[in-house]
Amino acid sequence: MIRGMTAQDHPRVAEIHVFCQRKAYRGFVPDEFLFGKMNVATRLEYLATTMLGESMKAFVFEGDSIVKAFTIMGPCEDDDNLNAYELFRIFVDPFMQGGGIGYKLAAHFEKTAAELGYKNICLWALEGNTSAADFYKKIGYHKDGAKRISGYFDVPEIRFAKRV
Repeated sequence: MIRGMTAQDHPRVAEIHVFCQRKAYRGFVPDEFLFGKMNVATRLEYLATTMLGESMKAFVFEGDSIVKAFTIMGPCEDDDNLNAYELFRIFVDPFMQGGGIGYKLAAHFEKTAAELGYKNICLWALEGNTSAADFYKKIGYHKDGAKRISGYFDVPEIRFAKRV
């Protein structure tokens, strides 16, 4: 079941966020960062103070009374893409991956964007995250040519886009 994220979900969401990033980004984000600076406590603080902006929507996927994944979405803030809706975060607990949760959350994001009147959607992925890029391509996204350096990890990111 996909439902709106509540403050009670924040500890579990922070845990999912940390473990997913450690698994997905190891090898191109320094271990000192992944295992030193990034931890559940700092993610929880970031979640409460920074990650959830006023115009953003946050959802969790819950099954068997367990939060298994989350998404955060909102209007794109890129100067060249202000008419798009952006998927800022989509993370499925590594122990829960492979069961279609990511597909369900991506479909929910696209439905939400369409209901809000958006025709263009986008997301950013770290350049070395080939598993994420493969997933996004599989569900119809394409690289739109935009690149930037992640302010958080200081590594290149690539933007993916799609029409809904």
